[in-house]
Amino acid sequence: MALAPVGLKSTQYSILSEVARGSALGAVTMCELAAAMVMDRSTLGHNLRPLERDALVILQHAPDDRRKRHVQLTRKGKALLQRARHSWARAEDRFEAIFGKKPASELRAVLLDIANRRDLSLPPVR
Repeated sequence: MALAPVGLKSTQYSILSEVARGSALGAVTMCELAAAMVMDRSTLGHNLRPLERDALVILQHAPDDRRKRHVQLTRKGKALLQRARHSWARAEDRFEAIFGKKPASELRAVLLDIANRRDLSLPPVR
């Protein structure tokens, strides 16, 4: 709901944020982005399609290896991300006001730890 005014879903916001963060270090590849998002490449591709359709990101083949594709924010994507960051910050402030600053910080740390556990094996869902 916090991102509804800018027309993004939370996953889309996360992807745009990660592309922006990765692009600060150079062009980010689909593999790098998928790893950072803890997604497989096909799921990432599925999530990128609407962002590409709406001209928020562009996907380009790497000049040195056509098997690699780089993801970049467009000007429109950068502008929308900037607006979305303000909405997200307001939502985080509201959450911290209700949940508490320290518990919110602890929750973020736990969730980040879970996301970073690549060896986490879960039993199959039946």
